[in-house]
Amino acid sequence: HQPARLILLDHGEFNLYTIEQEIGAKCPEKTVLHATLGDIRDVARMSWVFEQFKPDVVFNAAAYKHVPLVEENPAEGVKTNVFGTCSIADLAVQFGVKKFVQVSTDKAVNPTNVMGATKRTAEIYCQNLNRRTDHTAFITTRFGNVLASAGSVVPLFRKQIEAGGPVTVTHPDITRYFMTIPEAASLILQAGSMGEGGEIFVLDMGQPVKIVDLAEQMSRLTGLEPGSDIEITFTGLRPGEKLYEELFHESEILSSTTHPKIMLSGSRAVDWDEMKAVMDALLSACDKRDVQLIYGSLKQLVPEADFTASDEAGC
Repeated sequence: HQPARLILLDHGEFNLYTIEQEIGAKCPEKTVLHATLGDIRDVARMSWVFEQFKPDVVFNAAAYKHVPLVEENPAEGVKTNVFGTCSIADLAVQFGVKKFVQVSTDKAVNPTNVMGATKRTAEIYCQNLNRRTDHTAFITTRFGNVLASAGSVVPLFRKQIEAGGPVTVTHPDITRYFMTIPEAASLILQAGSMGEGGEIFVLDMGQPVKIVDLAEQMSRLTGLEPGSDIEITFTGLRPGEKLYEELFHESEILSSTTHPKIMLSGSRAVDWDEMKAVMDALLSACDKRDVQLIYGSLKQLVPEADFTASDEAGC
């Protein structure tokens, strides 16, 4: 789409180097590319980035996304997914960003884990911040798993198949929605273009896929027959995992848009002062490494959340 300037921001040095090389090879000459190291939790660094570059549009995909790891490290998940997001959302308003696109997840719907609850909290914050500003449009996109992305099950299965197995699946009935990286990226850009502020765009993921079917198909594509040439084993659901994911809450009214793959969901208004008070308690809980208080505060922010602290939960 030939932007005049593209700022790539990541706290992971190797990931930033990799994407800079990939995008740099495809960028038109007139696009100025900046590879910027930084953590969204570092307010001073983020303030410098906004002041230095003055972006027109921000796409925020920064988050801890691995469900079991965030279950074991809830304070770190909250500090990044909630307070990191809130910080750059506030800075977007302060520095006059035109559009802020928050990339969310199907796990934010009726969350059964800390990761999902933190992403739902970020959704609520951004949508309600939109009501408090008239110059920055906050838009949320929500979708499921992206094939071959960081943490995707596909590279894990490929590695297990190359090693001769076993291929590990948590449960024989577990299903997930999947889309490709180009499809996800293009739909996020499209939603950002369509959005005027306050929307939650739900990306059509098609039909959910049984993970065991995916494991079997990947095995057969390498010439191995599951059950005879390679073993598929079931390891049990991990803390916070659901058998299936949902793209929208039952109380959210979906409507169609001009794009056949993008649906529009309503957002939920909350009392701003009450939300901020609970978030202050949540931040204090993170500082104290108080797991129970973290869970309690998240449930106040996301009443539909249904989870309990894992026995393995650290902080």
